[in-house]
Amino acid sequence: MARLILFNKPFGVLSQFTDAKSPSPRATLSDFIDLPGVYPAGRLDRDSEGLLLLTDDGRLQARIANPRHKMAKTYLVQVEGAPTEADLGPIRRGVTLKDGPTRPAKARLIAPPNLWERVPPVRFRKSVPDTWVEITITEGRNRQVRRMTAAIGFPTLRLVRWQIGDWTLEGLAPGDWREA
Repeated sequence: MARLILFNKPFGVLSQFTDAKSPSPRATLSDFIDLPGVYPAGRLDRDSEGLLLLTDDGRLQARIANPRHKMAKTYLVQVEGAPTEADLGPIRRGVTLKDGPTRPAKARLIAPPNLWERVPPVRFRKSVPDTWVEITITEGRNRQVRRMTAAIGFPTLRLVRWQIGDWTLEGLAPGDWREA
């Protein structure tokens, strides 16, 4: 039976078990998960937080991570500025990035979610508002959500992946994991 781990990756942690590139050690999955034989199904940037799935089943890993399977991934995104529903139109239709157009995504303005405090905190500027947007994509290019919000003029301040397929972060504190 395949093993599937849901992990709430904290800010600043690499989505891998070792860090061979840095002369000074950075936090990795091995600082939180001591289970032999499980590997991340996809990636989450070091400066992003939230749901990361790990499995010992190569087929399941491919089904989760490969864009060909179009598994939905939902992000809670704090952006700089105050976009309107109309501003989100390009994301819903597909934004053209340097590596080509994205698939149409779901995007909607949301109230600030009840999340844990980020360490370090997101910079706060009294003169610049921030807004929360929920974005669901079905691909997974490098830094795609950040590039999409920047392309419409609202840079990402904080990015939390909340859901992959039917799996959510519900009830998982940063650094915690559970088996599905």
